[in-house]
Amino acid sequence: MSVNEQEERLLAIIESIPPYDEDAAHRAELHSDQLTKPPGSLGKLEAIGAQLAGATGELWPDLSKRAVIVMAGDHGVCEEGISAFPQAVTPQMVLNFLNGGAAVNVLARQAGAEVVCVDIGVAAELKHENLVSRKVVWGTRNMAKEAAMTRSETVEAIMAGIAITAEQAATGTRLFATGEMGIGNTTASAAITSVLANLSPELTVGRGTGINDSVLVHKTEVVKRAIELNQPNPGDPIDVLAKVGGAEIAGLVGVIIGAAANRCPVVIDGYISTTAALVASRLAPRTVSYMLASHLSHEQGHSKLMEAIGLSPLIHLEMRLGEGTGAVLAFHLLDASLRLMQEMATFDSAGISKS
Repeated sequence: MSVNEQEERLLAIIESIPPYDEDAAHRAELHSDQLTKPPGSLGKLEAIGAQLAGATGELWPDLSKRAVIVMAGDHGVCEEGISAFPQAVTPQMVLNFLNGGAAVNVLARQAGAEVVCVDIGVAAELKHENLVSRKVVWGTRNMAKEAAMTRSETVEAIMAGIAITAEQAATGTRLFATGEMGIGNTTASAAITSVLANLSPELTVGRGTGINDSVLVHKTEVVKRAIELNQPNPGDPIDVLAKVGGAEIAGLVGVIIGAAANRCPVVIDGYISTTAALVASRLAPRTVSYMLASHLSHEQGHSKLMEAIGLSPLIHLEMRLGEGTGAVLAFHLLDASLRLMQEMATFDSAGISKS
């Protein structure tokens, strides 16, 4: 299939995304105002209920079947010494996910969510009965020397994310979270954010895996060099993603688009996931109505990244692990919102006067 045919398929899926159901959201707001509390006193919990109604088109959607899609990929830019951990950690952590031993596995079990681990670009041969293998590249190329991916590879990774989400939705999954693993992916995320949000690398490059001051300066220079060399076009999100991005970021763009196309809310994790959300928002503006930002990462630049999309985090726990951990934690807040809306008495049913 040619690049043009791939992109035509992607465009058709984007155009199929249902519009946000303003009527359902309004009905949820009206119901919330009738509950035995001052209007608006539950803050974001009320807003969550309205957004879930608007996204799904249902006043009280059943979101009990949920999944966190963990996309894994390696980055050639690791050659530049921008991480505190070697690239070999990526496949090792993927096996940890698959064996249920990572932080996201623990939190997903608590939240009643399935962990779907996808090899979309790991630079190693991986085999496991629970692995979803959609390998597009064996790690990206070094973006400080050349484009990280071709345009065709990038669109293929996006389409893989869409397909995986559609497969999950077909089995009844109604709620998604984004997760990722890939040593070097905060470097790619900083580069994408710098280009699409028009921010200097000094504002977007953070400490990632815990690098020291001298490596932070070097990492910032690497991002500057990659942008200057590749000249990604800020008006073309796919071009940006191809030149300075990563396969797992592209896969998450597909997850977000796929969730919206199936009328499913998607909870966005930290810095890398929000970078994917920024790309998705530029490719498919309707996806923003389906996104809920889980938390404010401790990674520098995350707040400005969310501002560029128009998202507001639900929690702030100074986390910067990734994997989908913050997004899965936020599932509990969505559950709380729906239970409040369904189980609280109204003023009429409780016989309480509003005046």
